[in-house]
Amino acid sequence: MPDSTPPTAPVSSNAPAAKRKPSNLRLRLIWGIIGAALLLGCVWFGPWTFGLFFGLVQAIMLWEFYRMMRAGGYAPAAWIGVGVSVYVFAISAILKFNMYADITRIDFATAGNPGWHTVILPFAWILGPFLLLPVLLMLREMLLWPRYDKPFSNIGVTLAGLVYVSLPMCLLIGLAYNFALIPDNYNLSAGSVHPNAYDYRRVFALLFLIWASDIGAFAAGKTFGKHKMAPRISPAKTWEGWAGGFLLTLLVGWALGSLLPDLPLAHRLVAAGVVAVFAPLGDLAESMLKRSVGVKDSGSIMPGHGGLLDRFDAFLLVLPVLALLQLLAG
Repeated sequence: MPDSTPPTAPVSSNAPAAKRKPSNLRLRLIWGIIGAALLLGCVWFGPWTFGLFFGLVQAIMLWEFYRMMRAGGYAPAAWIGVGVSVYVFAISAILKFNMYADITRIDFATAGNPGWHTVILPFAWILGPFLLLPVLLMLREMLLWPRYDKPFSNIGVTLAGLVYVSLPMCLLIGLAYNFALIPDNYNLSAGSVHPNAYDYRRVFALLFLIWASDIGAFAAGKTFGKHKMAPRISPAKTWEGWAGGFLLTLLVGWALGSLLPDLPLAHRLVAAGVVAVFAPLGDLAESMLKRSVGVKDSGSIMPGHGGLLDRFDAFLLVLPVLALLQLLAG
C-alpha cells in the first residue's frame, strides 16, 4: 500500500533563526540599571535636579493611583489632584531652598515676634490649596452630576491619593535638607555648612537602605522562604525573606558610616530598622491596593518593572516615620 504522507520539506541549516525577545529578567536588569543611574545622577547633581526628578515621579505615581481607582469603578478628579500635588511639592522645595525670603517675607516685628514669618508663611503657602481643594472638588461633582453617581466617594479617592502618595513624597524634601527652623539671627561661621543645606548623601542613604531591604528579602525568600507573611495579599512574601531583608538593611545601615560619618551609629541603625520594618509594609499596602481594584501593575512606564508606584511604594510608609523621628531628634 503506497504511503500517502506528503513529503516533508527539508529544513535548511542556513534559514534565519526567529528573533528572540529579551527575557523579562533581562528587561528588568536593563531598565533597572537605567532607572538607578538616572535616579542617582539627579540626586547627586544638585537640589534642582533632585526636585525636578522627584516632582515628576510623585506626579506620575499619583496619576497611576488615580488610574487604578478608575479601574475600580471610581472617578477621581485626576487632573486637579495631580495639579495640587505638583504645586505643593514645588512650593515645599522652593521654601526649603530658602528662596521664599525674598518673595514672601513679611516683618512681624510690630507684633512682638519677628520670627513668625518663618513658620506661618510656609504653612500658608503649602496648606492653602488643601483648604480650598474640598470646595473645588465638591463643585466639580455638582457640575458633573449625575454623570458620576458616587460624588463623595470620588472626592474621598481624590484626597486619599494626595495623602497616600503626595504627602509622603513631599517629606522627602525635608530628609534631603533638614527640618530645623533657622532663626533670623543665625550666624554661619566661615567654612561651616548651613544646617538647611542640601545633602545628596541623605537621599543616597535612604535609597541604599530600601534597596538592601528588597535584595535581602528576595535572596533569603528564594533560598529559605517557607512561611507565608501575608498570603492573601502577596503570596510570594515570606517571613524568612523579611528576616533576610532586615539583617541586610541593618548591615548597610552600619556601613553607611563611610557615607555619613557625622551621623551616629545609633541613628543609622534606627533609620535602618525603620526601613526594614516599613518598606515591606509599603509594598504590601500597594499590593493590597492593586488586588482591591483588580490590576497587576500600577503602570507600564518601565518595561519589566511596572509603574513608578510599584517601584517607590516603600517610600510611602517609610518617609512619614523617618520624618517624625527627624523632628523628634531635632
